[in-house]
Amino acid sequence: MKVKYATIAVANMEESVKFYTEVMGFEIDNQITPYPGMNIIFLKDEGDAMIELVENADEPDKKGIFLVGMEVEDMDTTVKQLISNGAKFTRGPMEVGDGAKLAFLMDPNGVEIELIQH
Repeated sequence: MKVKYATIAVANMEESVKFYTEVMGFEIDNQITPYPGMNIIFLKDEGDAMIELVENADEPDKKGIFLVGMEVEDMDTTVKQLISNGAKFTRGPMEVGDGAKLAFLMDPNGVEIELIQH
């Protein structure tokens, strides 16, 4: 597995983007609005991993790291191995519109881990 991104729920997208670009030196890689009220911006730096900022009008008080995305080469093999190691999946594996596969599990602290196979 390879860490691809950490997702941070933010209260103010403009302020957060300004911090990560002007203070930390990241660049905006991609920006999407999956539905009204939810804005997502991916920021990149020198490595492969990115920071995903999520602003959700439906959950204005939710802030902080809540998801770590990890890329896997073979979802089925990885899921089987993790289950044999004691992992309990909350969703998936499932295929999404672009052909990718996703699966979700929680760490002991309540941080969601998203596995993705492209």
